[in-house]
Amino acid sequence: MSRYTAVTDPDRRHMLDAIGVSSVEDLFADIPGGLRLGRALDLPAGLSEQDVYGHLRDLAARNVDAEQEITFLGAGMYDHYVPAVIDMLLQRSEFLTPYTPYQPEVSQGTLQVMFEYQTAICELTGLAVSNASVYEGPSAVASAGYLARLANDRARFVVSAGVHPHSLQTLRTYAHGFGAEVVEVPLAGGVTDARRWGEAIDGDVSAAIFQQPNFLGAVEDVEALAAPGRGAGAVVVGAYDPIALGVLRPPGELGVDVVVGEGQPLGNRLDFGGPSFGFFAAAEEHLRRMPGRIAGETVDADGRRGFVLTLQTREQHIRRERATSNICTAQALNALAGMIYLAWLGRRGLPELAELLLQRTAYARDTITALPGVTALHDQPCVREFAVRLPVDGLAGVERVVDRCAGPPHRVNPGLPLGRVLPDHPDGLLIALTERRSRADIDRLAQALQVALAAEQGGEAPAPTVPAPA
Repeated sequence: MSRYTAVTDPDRRHMLDAIGVSSVEDLFADIPGGLRLGRALDLPAGLSEQDVYGHLRDLAARNVDAEQEITFLGAGMYDHYVPAVIDMLLQRSEFLTPYTPYQPEVSQGTLQVMFEYQTAICELTGLAVSNASVYEGPSAVASAGYLARLANDRARFVVSAGVHPHSLQTLRTYAHGFGAEVVEVPLAGGVTDARRWGEAIDGDVSAAIFQQPNFLGAVEDVEALAAPGRGAGAVVVGAYDPIALGVLRPPGELGVDVVVGEGQPLGNRLDFGGPSFGFFAAAEEHLRRMPGRIAGETVDADGRRGFVLTLQTREQHIRRERATSNICTAQALNALAGMIYLAWLGRRGLPELAELLLQRTAYARDTITALPGVTALHDQPCVREFAVRLPVDGLAGVERVVDRCAGPPHRVNPGLPLGRVLPDHPDGLLIALTERRSRADIDRLAQALQVALAAEQGGEAPAPTVPAPA
């Protein structure tokens, strides 16, 4: 049957007869009348195919992507280059179309992909076990909280205010469901306030959760954050940028029990915010509390290497009320992109990429804070992202500056207005770097900001102090 052909009356009659009911309305007989709408949907009249096409074309034309403008927008999702080998392998039908590998005898390719991905995440984080991915970064943070709740049966989470706001919101939502309290520790000087962090952690704390680098781009002192949690018997959870792990010490060496994060920077495009994948690694003692699927290596009856789905800890049909998560989506295809990307970079490439980001971020920070009235929000070390204060009137002023930069002639997205997600920083701008942003692009950003700030302050546009765009 054509996908464009509606079901005919004879088709409908045949299906109803097969089911054993006389009308479509009979299918809903068990739903109380008070729960039914009782009228037709309030929808406008239909359009012709040509008119629908024109409407969708006009909507699509309003979108701007990272190929049409130079973007310094980050805050968890980054415009990295995605090598062609990723698309080539992801589009192979054996990876693109398979279902959950419940039958290992016909799923060896998928299971090996999961196993190799888990191995890469373990090497990256310095922890013993990894699952075969979860939905995305924020739900990975929330699932880590539930793991801690299962591990020690405590009901309080201490969380740094440097954790991504979306992850904090997700954690609070989950925590409400399983009866836990979330205590937020503020930042001081751009990083987690060490004194208040230590004071907040006691023998009743289930998990101590931080982000590295934090949401403002600052590199945290992980050993200092982990020590109070471990001393109190809490589960120490770090939400990490995987690219930063190219230059930072593995968290498993610093006393971190669980490492989670957003995998989008690893070979996944922005794609209007998704899909992506979340990674999740832990110390071996937490193996059976982890969400997600875990693939294992074995040998078959003939002694040949093989792979199996070792644990399915979140499958409700297996563990039911003891399931460690109620999400049944493993982003296996996106995780495969992450594994290919890490293999493409290799052991030398990842540190080189992170070192490149360090250099370009330092140059961008120095260049932007040299503009009149622009100051760094903090002076902590950064890997790929930094925050500044603009000399404007609050969030509305920052939004106008961003709009001026994004419009002609600059076509530069300067970053995230922090006031959208952090009301305490209404004049803040979060600027992110990837390897796609060259020194010339950074100079173009500085020029765009200089002109936009002058316009916002009601003055004449100054003579450029940085090179003009090519």
